[in-house]
Amino acid sequence: MSIEQTSPNQSAKPRVAIVFGGRSSEHGVSVVTAASVLRSIDRSKYEVLPIGITHEGRWALVGDEPARMAITDGRMPDVDQVAESTEGQVALPLAPGNRDVVWSEPGATPKVLGEVDVVLPLLHGPWGEDGTLQGLLELSGVPYVGSGVLASSVGMDKEFTKRIIESLGLYAGEYTVVKPRDWQTETGRAAARERIAALGLPLFVKPCRAGSSIGITKVKDLADLDAAIDEARRHDPKVIVEKGVEGREIECGVLEFEDGPRASVPAEVLVDADFEFYDFEAKYIDSSEVEIPAKLTDAERTELQRQAVEVFDGLGCEGLARVDFFLLNDGRWMVNEVNTMPGFTPISAYPKMWEATGVPYAELIDRLLAAALRRSTGLR
Repeated sequence: MSIEQTSPNQSAKPRVAIVFGGRSSEHGVSVVTAASVLRSIDRSKYEVLPIGITHEGRWALVGDEPARMAITDGRMPDVDQVAESTEGQVALPLAPGNRDVVWSEPGATPKVLGEVDVVLPLLHGPWGEDGTLQGLLELSGVPYVGSGVLASSVGMDKEFTKRIIESLGLYAGEYTVVKPRDWQTETGRAAARERIAALGLPLFVKPCRAGSSIGITKVKDLADLDAAIDEARRHDPKVIVEKGVEGREIECGVLEFEDGPRASVPAEVLVDADFEFYDFEAKYIDSSEVEIPAKLTDAERTELQRQAVEVFDGLGCEGLARVDFFLLNDGRWMVNEVNTMPGFTPISAYPKMWEATGVPYAELIDRLLAAALRRSTGLR
């Protein structure tokens, strides 16, 4: 099969493939994140190639039109809305040493769109943030922003995140996991219900490998437990159930500098009184706020930042991560979750925390891309 060569890129600027969308429940959040990055990336330094992945997994060329990728009337955007073709597909290189991106449509000669120097994978959730895309890029030998395969996979799976947090001697809360086989027989269900009841109420039932607070239910009565597990299983067959805690929800960003990872000033999540917790609607649709910097004592802030960097290193993260904590009423810090590709939407805490720390949005993107370009793929 012949491949049509387009004119070579004469620009000396690194070419960034911004990949977003994806097959997970967080598809729309990823599109909004990509729109924000497209608006802010320094075009004098970088050439941009937006690539969207549809819900079905097709890699599509997307117009560089961030205005069309916004939340509209409470509805999340979709890659299919902005794809340049309903059938064409983008293919990344599959062999080290070849960074040419190829575009193909049925009945037409495939076209080489030119080389990609680095990938910015703005995917959230499974099939993107969980090490799967990172593995593809490692096989291709293409540099990319963010954590590698292991840290991405562990950071996506709340059970194994907690296991590593506990191995570091940090507190990860009380929890139990409902695995797919546990929910397939009545005997398994009964045993799972018994483990869960022992945690006490209230409970938070979550998909084990998802983010953006999708599929989470706060359970205050065990009569509602089965429905909550079924809801979580709509997004992930593996479910984690956590005992509710009393305290303040505090987030901290970690960014890898030339001399190692550093922690940002922290942020406190202030949930609107109309919401039980910081769920998807409270995050992206309603007016819940994030207070930056969080009102903490010097000692509290120092300990939070120390733990955030320790978790970043303990999981083997690279580039960036957001570490979410609870400052419990008894004064202890509880590490709740780690997000290896935090959102970059206009209201996302991660870029806002770094802006308050002295790294503005465009510089944050630049630092992440520069670090990815310096770093080799493969074992390191």
